[in-house]
Amino acid sequence: MKLVGVDVGGTFTDVMYSDSVDRKVIIHKVPTTGDDPSRGVMTGILELCTRNGIDAADIDYVFHGTTIATNAVLEYRGAEAGMITTKGFRDIIHIGRHQRPQHYSIMQEIPWQDRPLVRRRHRKVVTERLAPPNGAVLVPLDEDEVRVAARELKARDVQSIAICFLFSYLNSVHEDRARAIVLEEHPDAFVTTSSSVVSQFREFERFTTAAMNAYIGPPVRNYVQQLDKALRGAGMRAELRIMRSNGGVATPATISEFPVLTLLSGPAAGVLGGAVCGALSGRRNLITFDVGGTSADIGVTNEGVFSEASARDTTIAGYPVLVPMIDIHTIGAGGGSVAYIDAGGSFHVGPRSAGSVPGPAAYARGGQEPTVTDANVVLGRLDKDNFLGGAMSLDVEGAHKVVGEIARTLGLSVDEAAAGIVTILNSNMANAIRSRTVQKGIDPRDFSLMAFGGAGPLHGAEVADMLGIPEVIVPAFPGITSALGLLASELKYDAVRTQFQVSTDLDVARLNTNFTQMERDILQQFEADSIAAGDVALRRFADARYVGQGYELRIDIGNGTIDGPAMQEAFAQFHRIHEAEYGHAFPESPIEIVNIRVTGTAPSPQLEWPRSATGGSREKALVKVASTKFRVDGALRAFDTAFYRRANLPVGTALSGPAIILQLDATTVVPPNWSFTADPHGNLILTAGVAR
Repeated sequence: MKLVGVDVGGTFTDVMYSDSVDRKVIIHKVPTTGDDPSRGVMTGILELCTRNGIDAADIDYVFHGTTIATNAVLEYRGAEAGMITTKGFRDIIHIGRHQRPQHYSIMQEIPWQDRPLVRRRHRKVVTERLAPPNGAVLVPLDEDEVRVAARELKARDVQSIAICFLFSYLNSVHEDRARAIVLEEHPDAFVTTSSSVVSQFREFERFTTAAMNAYIGPPVRNYVQQLDKALRGAGMRAELRIMRSNGGVATPATISEFPVLTLLSGPAAGVLGGAVCGALSGRRNLITFDVGGTSADIGVTNEGVFSEASARDTTIAGYPVLVPMIDIHTIGAGGGSVAYIDAGGSFHVGPRSAGSVPGPAAYARGGQEPTVTDANVVLGRLDKDNFLGGAMSLDVEGAHKVVGEIARTLGLSVDEAAAGIVTILNSNMANAIRSRTVQKGIDPRDFSLMAFGGAGPLHGAEVADMLGIPEVIVPAFPGITSALGLLASELKYDAVRTQFQVSTDLDVARLNTNFTQMERDILQQFEADSIAAGDVALRRFADARYVGQGYELRIDIGNGTIDGPAMQEAFAQFHRIHEAEYGHAFPESPIEIVNIRVTGTAPSPQLEWPRSATGGSREKALVKVASTKFRVDGALRAFDTAFYRRANLPVGTALSGPAIILQLDATTVVPPNWSFTADPHGNLILTAGVAR
């Protein structure tokens, strides 16, 4: 089986090829083409094939992580969207929950008010009402009002429409009929119903999720269709699969209908790739640390299982969304992050990035602002002749010039300013890790830091030092790890239903009926993808809380027929999870099941991972010894530092830092007082403390 994984980042597009027969893995990087990312994707695939004598027509699957949806939200450049909703609820997506994103700020932006996904003039109301608890029709849908609303939106050139009714999560009949009417009146429109995107309560979040699907729908659909067409135009027969935020992949047809599922497409692949690499070396407790040119993505894998974000945490650019997502925290911190001094004289690094164009000054593409990459060049940690495997030469003089300008403003030496840039960035990233570990009751010292992305290995050891993490793992292809995660992904679908049952009065028959129906629905989705039911693994979950609480925790519900003892075990599990999350539990308090969930997964073709070549030695790997700067015991000092070629390192031999390890897709920095070992599975293991 021949597979290709392609991850589009803010600066570079990463490509990985895997041949399961020849056990061959090949990597490639090309600059991201911001105006049309599909051009960079096709360039990367075809260049990799041409340079390595691979017939592109022989590739079986292309797995793709895309940032189209995320960028459309972050840059506020989605489609002109409209909404048809229940009369009296036109302004739900503006009012929200009267919660302030920043509790103590008197001057703040509220995204859904400052940058509405659907402008008020494009929100139309119609008469209809369903009634809880089962969604019985209380007031029939006024179909004539729906037709009038559709015509008005069409007349205003609104091309994307979200249909959001108050209790549609209980019964989708009114939304389904309204969708059919809208398509009769406006057949070219992209039409979304809230019940098809996420069938659960919390109308503000459900409406906002549907509105976001409508807002990003046309650009994502156009991109996916354009990429699929480009693959066919290049003579490729490969099936295209798109990474979802939940860590699974889906077909172009699914993503074209529900683009909101891809909001964390790229970062999710990184967490999967990090987990795969860690497992090769027997590490199952990992903090994934994915640093690229623009952003840093933080995830946590506990005993080999990544955590999924809860309803209170799933936001994108400040907008709440209710689709399944791996729990990932992203900050604007990367190699391209710009260093600057604000109007008050404070020194900042990021979140603004120089990107790939013009990029850092060291790229010699016209960049005029100091970036983290420039700072690392000044400190000697990036070798001008061995960047991207020697494919790109760095402009050392340009880096010194821009860092020197900010140094003069700060009254520092160039080296001190460069060290300050790196320290600020490292501190920002360490704080991001604390938010996903310490603030959630997790001790980061019990985990290994899996450092990848183009800049993760540059900063991993110093960030680990700040957190007391004793070990850093750098995978074989750190700059391509997200692309590797794509190749390790599975087809995955989720279903959710709001339940509202209390442990003191459970309707077990209703639970069994709903779970069975949800499993049937998921199996139908896989059948549409030509996956047999026998190849699908199903898991059941419930979102539960103590009666009176505002948010839920996720618990496992066993497969098979549910009975009283099975639910008692599930409730005992809830008490344990609550105590771990909050430090206490209330075993005598009744528990409310709010939502039930089913997740189905089917294996995709998996990559074959080659073992590390033996026969390397320190002498073969050594490229040179040069001066680099590190801060030790509060003082910035120059150290004679060994530069090694990673491919020639001896396997299983511990070497001392300081050291710089060179390869095509990343540079790894080993500070003084750290050691490193190349293990048989291709990972570099960095350990706090010198080699003995």
